[in-house]
Amino acid sequence: QVRLVESGGGLVQPGGSLKLSCAASGDTFNNYVMGWFRQTPGAEREFVAAINGNGANRNHANSVKDRFTIFRDNAKNTVYLQMNNLKPEDTAVYYCAARHGYGYIHYYTIPSDFETWGQGTQVTVSS
Repeated sequence: QVRLVESGGGLVQPGGSLKLSCAASGDTFNNYVMGWFRQTPGAEREFVAAINGNGANRNHANSVKDRFTIFRDNAKNTVYLQMNNLKPEDTAVYYCAARHGYGYIHYYTIPSDFETWGQGTQVTVSS
């Protein structure tokens, strides 16, 4: 089973950018669909983006489309979330998630679709 460690969160002003990283270890990374979710206090964990094992197919939530991009480097066993034009409503704890196997990437948009989670990294967008 893969293990996940996120990094790259922090405080950024509205309109700024951050790149989150999620380093995986313990299994063959390209056998996993990878996803990013986010959560604010008292709210459900929300889908942000997902990418298939070879990086050819990606899906982004409507709320982040055209601002966020998920991509992966299988040689480094890492998945990234590039976040541009950040807004205060993007403030949340961001979680990396993994799902073993293959399939139509657009099917995987709820937390129960993913088996393994990182510890989360805080992103705060504020002036």
